[in-house]
Amino acid sequence: MDNRIGELQVFVRVVETGSFSEAARHMLTTPSTVSKLIGRIEARLGVRLIERSTRRLALTDEGRLFYERGKILIDEFEDFERDLTRGAANAGGTVRVNASVGLGTLLLEPLLPEFWAAHPNIVVDLSLSDEIVDLYLDRTDIAFRIGPLPDSSLVARRIGAARRRIVGSPAYLARHGTPTTIDDLDHHNCLGFNFRRAQPVWPLRDGNRIVERAVAGNLLANNGETVRRMAVAGVGLARLGDFHVRELIEAGRLVEVLADVGTGDAEDIHALYLGGKHVPHRIQLFLDFMVPRLQAAVRAGNAEPRI
Repeated sequence: MDNRIGELQVFVRVVETGSFSEAARHMLTTPSTVSKLIGRIEARLGVRLIERSTRRLALTDEGRLFYERGKILIDEFEDFERDLTRGAANAGGTVRVNASVGLGTLLLEPLLPEFWAAHPNIVVDLSLSDEIVDLYLDRTDIAFRIGPLPDSSLVARRIGAARRRIVGSPAYLARHGTPTTIDDLDHHNCLGFNFRRAQPVWPLRDGNRIVERAVAGNLLANNGETVRRMAVAGVGLARLGDFHVRELIEAGRLVEVLADVGTGDAEDIHALYLGGKHVPHRIQLFLDFMVPRLQAAVRAGNAEPRI
């Protein structure tokens, strides 16, 4: 791994302390390590930087130039880091965020305390809804969306993909039996959604083909959290994203069924925001903080589609 700024810092410390051993003491390493590192720099540059003797170290002309220019670079780099840190800590304003109820509750909300610890002056205006919002009309800065993206001028940062799993509670399965074939779903209460883009079908594998299996039940909800709670309560079967049910399956409160006929289908998760030349600093900070952590959370649960 290339760490030239780190090597430069060591060289500057050697020059300023006047010895390998003193530089090593300041940098909590060994003189031999420092000597090897200086040798590596000289080999890469093809010039001698330091004349070594038993009494003292002396800079060559190239070494003096390398030190003077390098010291300027290090000072500028440290000033740059301080400015960024100061700017991040003092950044303020409001970030208006929209997310689905399940993603917001299970993945986004747990990250907010850590975000505020780093950026205490940023207000997060968080709205949770499984309906698709219009970022322009609803004055939303960032929307976390699950599913296909329409063509638009919005910028999208992909977070991952939520694999769908069919689940039921142990109590429900004890009362109604565990479905083992697609046809068994005709005898089960399949919980669904009522928003416009939802379809009362579950894609399942029947032999070598994928079928859109019509299902029915006594619940139509506008968010995944309600469906999840009703599944845990033993009301019926639910088809939900992996991140939504993973911990409940691990805890034994839900059981995955029909895994062998599941299609392995998944829906992409994206963070959407208005692009342009200059994204406000508060929005960029929120995205840079949340996106990699959400990506890690999705990967940790093997939520990527299994084809």
